[in-house]
Amino acid sequence: MKRVSTSLIACFGLLAAAGDVLGSEALAQRHGCFGCHAVERKVVGPAYKDVAAKYRGDAGAEARLIEKLKKGGERNWGEIFMPPMPTVPEDDIKILIRWILSLK
Repeated sequence: MKRVSTSLIACFGLLAAAGDVLGSEALAQRHGCFGCHAVERKVVGPAYKDVAAKYRGDAGAEARLIEKLKKGGERNWGEIFMPPMPTVPEDDIKILIRWILSLK
């Protein structure tokens, strides 16, 4: 019985993680992020996987990227700067940044 409940807990955990990814992608779509970014390739801005790789292991990256999304970027990835996104709710920004940084 213990083995079955452990398996169920693991399955629910995997489903929740899949829901978080799908929810994060839906948030990115809703806020227009995919107009300039894609997960796997550079569009106008960098690929989200490239952002994750650049900041992997950087303890302060989440806070800095949250501020960058709110206030806009400084041409860190080329000539085009990222405009500020003041209409994106704070909670959505946190979810989006955590999702981006989790990409491998």
